[in-house]
Order: sequence, then structure tokens, then C-alpha cells
Amino acid sequence: MKLGELYEAAVQAGREADPRGVKGTERVLTEARKAFDDLPERRRWEFDREALTNPFSDTRILNGDPDTEVGRVLVGIDISVGEVLLADRLRDKGQMLDLILAHHPEGRALADLAEVMGVQADIWRRFGVPISFGDAMMAGRRSEIGRYFHASNVDQSVSAARILGIPLMCCHTPADNSVNAFLQAKCDEFDEEATLADVLDMLKEIPEFREGVLQGVGPTIFQGEAEYRAGTIMVDMTGGTSGPEQAIERLAAAGVGTILGMHMSEDHRKKAEAAHLNVVIAGHHASDSLGMNLVIDRFAARGVDVLACSGFTRVSRV
Repeated sequence: MKLGELYEAAVQAGREADPRGVKGTERVLTEARKAFDDLPERRRWEFDREALTNPFSDTRILNGDPDTEVGRVLVGIDISVGEVLLADRLRDKGQMLDLILAHHPEGRALADLAEVMGVQADIWRRFGVPISFGDAMMAGRRSEIGRYFHASNVDQSVSAARILGIPLMCCHTPADNSVNAFLQAKCDEFDEEATLADVLDMLKEIPEFREGVLQGVGPTIFQGEAEYRAGTIMVDMTGGTSGPEQAIERLAAAGVGTILGMHMSEDHRKKAEAAHLNVVIAGHHASDSLGMNLVIDRFAARGVDVLACSGFTRVSRV
């Protein structure tokens, strides 16, 4: 595959699994086109034109020519300068590596992470929380996250890859959308008597989470007890980063019984405890690995080989 084809396949995977549906991602692209068209010509150089065709600001080719042929990829959940140097060292030792693929965003994709967070309001709407509340809550949280990353050195790994001449790409929301849809479908199959123990058993049947158990960071109950009935389960694994704490109480009031997430802060957990809302945490890197695998299988089906590093567990479902 060419790098550009691989990038387009990742974006397509994200759109197919997006909680907003096709219309929702089209709306994001329409809004981006309007924002670009409304800019005066003298300011259009500032605009990230990838946003006109890709609704996921946290998924980008960060370095490299889209026409580069890709046969083997080094994949990691987090790619730092160390992993870039690892790739360079492997190439020095004669291993073929055409691309480094990160899950968590770097470069401009990290700086613009807040742009993908709006999807959380659409997920809450499915579970009975008014979209007016979701949009208002996410507006403030997106501003907070934007300010947070504005001070970050987002270019470290990108500049290392650029200096060493190694293509680098990140794939964040498409993978998170994929794991979110995969696990929500499984949770929707539970009956009303299913317990938190049943949710844990379901997760531990999935290879990525079994590996997480072996590493000591597998599925666990953050809030509630194993014998508690799960009720309505909302999978919360996409949307850039954690949403506002205020959403916890509204989700409980709307009828959500259990949140299944990849991670949760202590402040969020305490809000869930106060609202008598169960929380099952599947594990961060195991969840990210599952999402990445669901995307990467599209590349593997076309002959792309994968070398795993930095928290990524490769499981093929091709």
C-alpha cells in the first residue's frame, strides 16, 4: 500500500464506526468547508486543509510522502523520540521499516485534539442525555483541553522522524471509534440480569484484554461490586480524552447503569460513586490495542506487515 492509501483506509474505518453515523461526519466536513470558505484569502494559509476531507483532526500523516510504498510498519500506542530512534536502529540492522504508526497523536494532530471531542455529546444523546446539555458541556471542556495542549512540545517525535527521514503517521479517533463500536455491540447483547462479573468475563475472552490481565493492567471494576447488575451499559472509549465530570450525574439520571471505559480519573470515579453508577475499566493500552488492530487489519489484508512496540499488542482478525 502507499502511505496515502493507508491513511485513507484508517479515516474510512473511523467514519464507518463513528457514533454520529455518516451524516454526523459529513456535518463535520461541511463545517470545515464553511470555515475555510469564510476565511479571507490572506489567512487561508493557516487552515489545516486535511480537515476538508478528514473529519478526525487527531489522525494525520505527520511526516512522509503519501506516495511512499509501505510494506512493514512499526506500530506503538505512544511514539516518542525513543521509538523513532528504535526504528532507525532497526533499519541500520537491516530490517525493513517503511512507516512508524502511532495511536496517540503527535504534532498538529495533538495540538488539535480538542476538535474531535464533540462526538461525546452524540454518544450521551443515544443514552438519553439531551444534545443541548452535551453541546454546552463539551464546549467548555474542549476549550480547556485546547489550552492545555497549547503549551505542549508537540513536535518532538515528529521532528526526530523528519531528521531521520522516517515516515510517521498517527491514528487516534478511527481506532477509538472502532473499539467503541466493537464493545458496545457486545454489551448490547447482555440481558437485564447481567452483572459486572459478566462484563469482566466478556472482556477477558478478548485477546488484547487477556494480555492486559497478564501485564497486571487488565479489566477491573473501578466502582461497584462484581455481583451488581450492570443495567444499561454505555461504552465510553472515544472522543479524544475524558469529558466533563458533570456528565456523570446526567448519565445516571438518564438511566445508564454502567460505564465501560478504557480509563477514568479519580475525580470522575468519585462522581460515579456519588451517583451510584457502576464503572468497569477495560484497561487503557489493551483497549487502544484492540481499536488499532481493528484498523490495522485493513492494511494487513493488503499485505502490510506489522511490528509491535510501545504498549501495542498485535492480534490479527484477518
